[in-house]
Amino acid sequence: MMNTPIDSLQDLCCAPYPNGIGPAIAAGMTECQFATEGGVIHYWVSASPNPKRGWMVFLPGLSADHTLFNLQFGHFAQKWNLIVWDAPAHGLSRPWNHPLSIDSMAEALGAILEKNRAANPIIAGQSLGGYVAQAFIDLYPGCTRAFIAIDTSPMQLHYYKKWQLGILRHMEALCRLWGTDRFLRNQMAHVCSTTPYGRRNMLQQLERYSKRELCALLGDGYRALADAVAQDRAYTIACPLMIICGTQDKAGFVTAYDKTWSINTGVSITWVEGAGHNSNVDGATFVNAAIDQFIDSSI
Repeated sequence: MMNTPIDSLQDLCCAPYPNGIGPAIAAGMTECQFATEGGVIHYWVSASPNPKRGWMVFLPGLSADHTLFNLQFGHFAQKWNLIVWDAPAHGLSRPWNHPLSIDSMAEALGAILEKNRAANPIIAGQSLGGYVAQAFIDLYPGCTRAFIAIDTSPMQLHYYKKWQLGILRHMEALCRLWGTDRFLRNQMAHVCSTTPYGRRNMLQQLERYSKRELCALLGDGYRALADAVAQDRAYTIACPLMIICGTQDKAGFVTAYDKTWSINTGVSITWVEGAGHNSNVDGATFVNAAIDQFIDSSI
């Protein structure tokens, strides 16, 4: 549990949304809301879904919002109906008055998909979004057409050392020690991206949070991840799997986990040369083309 009471998040200011909604709207998406006990989830969905097309869902990572996928919307809207959200406690989906839970987020995703009749989607999850995707696959077997894991990791316990999960449970305190709010945001942006555009994109997302709220969010998010891993769930990913990772991803132990994941699943990693943790941003053209190729060959 994070040190800052969850209720206090309601008292923190929600800053004006940064420039970036444009790409989703330009791709023919419209903003919608889904009310839950924890708060209101904001998401964007193809305004006029084509019944002849399948669905693709984008799930951004911890502290990121839907604008993480700005460079994907226009490309994939040509072939797919799209859904992307600001995850609970992120972006416009604030304030949020419940502790974060990977399973609860997966269940909320399931409800949103059902509401929009978005059956059997391809799910692209980046970082924390990839864990939500895996929980969805576990909770709703047979309901995912394919899983695209972007700079994320497997959720089974045997991949993790006990001390690594321990660190995840103390991230809020560690973040509070990480200098000023500007320094913390700049360091996170540099860890997440290697390109000027990618760092600007991440900074825009992070500027929505005060340092206090950002540290609380990171603490609660990593705690939720540790809780999910500790369940030691025995799920399998039965749908086609694509593992994407930036060669310069320095976020935690993602690259090490992914190498073992690749060995255990027999799925080769699609390496994005020179990209950081947000490889879909740093190497968008390459990633978009690689996903197209994966879909064409696997589905």
